[in-house]
Amino acid sequence: MTNDRDSIKKSKRWVIKIGSALLTDDGNGLDKVAIAQWAEQIASQMDEGIEIIIVSSGAVAEGMSRLGWSTRPSSVHGLQVAAAVGQTGLVQAYEFQFQQYGRNTAQILLDHDDISNRERYLNVRNTLQELIKLGVVPIINENDTVATEQIRFGDNDTLAAMVANLIDADLLVILTDQDGLFDADPRKISKANLVASGKSGDEALYKFAGSSSSLGRGGMITKLKAAKLAARSGTNTVIAGGRIKRILTRLSEGEVLGTLLVSDKEPIVARKQWLVGRLNVCGSLTIDSGATRMLIDHGKSLLPVGVISVEGSFSKGDLVKCIDEKGKEIARGLVNYNSTESIKILGNSSSMIADQLGYCDAEELIHRDNLVLF
Repeated sequence: MTNDRDSIKKSKRWVIKIGSALLTDDGNGLDKVAIAQWAEQIASQMDEGIEIIIVSSGAVAEGMSRLGWSTRPSSVHGLQVAAAVGQTGLVQAYEFQFQQYGRNTAQILLDHDDISNRERYLNVRNTLQELIKLGVVPIINENDTVATEQIRFGDNDTLAAMVANLIDADLLVILTDQDGLFDADPRKISKANLVASGKSGDEALYKFAGSSSSLGRGGMITKLKAAKLAARSGTNTVIAGGRIKRILTRLSEGEVLGTLLVSDKEPIVARKQWLVGRLNVCGSLTIDSGATRMLIDHGKSLLPVGVISVEGSFSKGDLVKCIDEKGKEIARGLVNYNSTESIKILGNSSSMIADQLGYCDAEELIHRDNLVLF
């Protein structure tokens, strides 16, 4: 367990999920003091080189508080209204706090289609990567204002896990109103013991999970499921109490707090296997010897200049094969441009993409993070 906790100290990309009960002081309006404390810790961590994305609940709960509603709406439209009213206050609170440390924030609202649709998937991933590069703090929430039951993630724990998959996070931190996973309900049994560590996906842990609060859709079961989901791309998960003093700082220092659920998969390899395994091949790119060497020997991205020909009809985000000049398949990956666009830019340097297409969504035809060698 010590080694596992030490690995947290080495993690450089975190997704931090903050639950509704924490953010709204159990339904009494936004807890701006708590938000200020988390922002201070996160800003300090970012100054130390840790990249952080926040997945924030609280829009519906904040909307309920502003509207004077004591009971969570049961209708879709009621939830959408509460989310619309609450989202503005939620984002303003984050923006104000992070500006104290010279950090910009970015609001990103997602629904399930944004992850399942391959073009949107790439758009979201590329946007998040660029925000991270610029030192901006992305604040992600489910798009409750327009989402219906058919396109919901179901809860922000699941959303946070999918974001962790999306951006290859080292660590998912789920902050909740409990100090972690206990072997009994600590609100009812004073001698309940904290489960300090375990394996993501260990079904034996599910017997310890209780019910959710009235403010959010999730509970401890959703957090365990989120840890299992995050683990498929090699992400470890910590479930910890958001009200613990300096919780984020202390976690980053390797202190044993909360419940650590460890993935048994290598991060990049696991994500790429999942990525390739879920998609059908929609076309192929024949690449020259120089591009082949760059992919195989140096782990580089595929640039348009190295492409000789394009076969098949595919859309942005589709999976395509990369074939060398002898017809041997050497890689597969997700393309940043559709087949028509790829034909127009093949053989050109990346600096010429905008000249050929009138825009440039990415310098690479296939980014190395979305490329698997064969």
